[in-house]
Amino acid sequence: MPYNDEHMSYTNTFIQVAADCPVETGVVPPMKKEGKTAHRIQYELLSQNPYKYTQGELIYEVHLQHKQIPEEERELRSIEIREELFARNHPCLRASMLPKKHGWGVHYNEEGKIAIYPMESDAYQQFVEAGTHQQDGPTLLFAMRSSRK
Repeated sequence: MPYNDEHMSYTNTFIQVAADCPVETGVVPPMKKEGKTAHRIQYELLSQNPYKYTQGELIYEVHLQHKQIPEEERELRSIEIREELFARNHPCLRASMLPKKHGWGVHYNEEGKIAIYPMESDAYQQFVEAGTHQQDGPTLLFAMRSSRK
């Protein structure tokens, strides 16, 4: 699902780990020699700040950190940086390595703010059960598979 409007986001939705997720518990995405991967930055932002970011805010913050844009430039060019960034489509978190390969479920609350939950946690299971058995539970989606089978 392409993502091109920074205000567009899921609401009351839980993204389950992909059917072909290779891990059995939530794992922290590894670092690379050159620094943090975008998925590591996503993990850090969402695990340290649950329900702080919408999808657009998360994409923007990950971009700033991943590209290591200095604070002065962020202040001077914030509108331009946002316009350049959101002129392109961005995949939703169903395509993120967090639920595809690292074992993290992604919850969007009623305001579209995001938190992550390890697949082995009680909270993860509660979201799945609520989405399956309750009329007002979250919409359940699966992360995209890594392979085409």
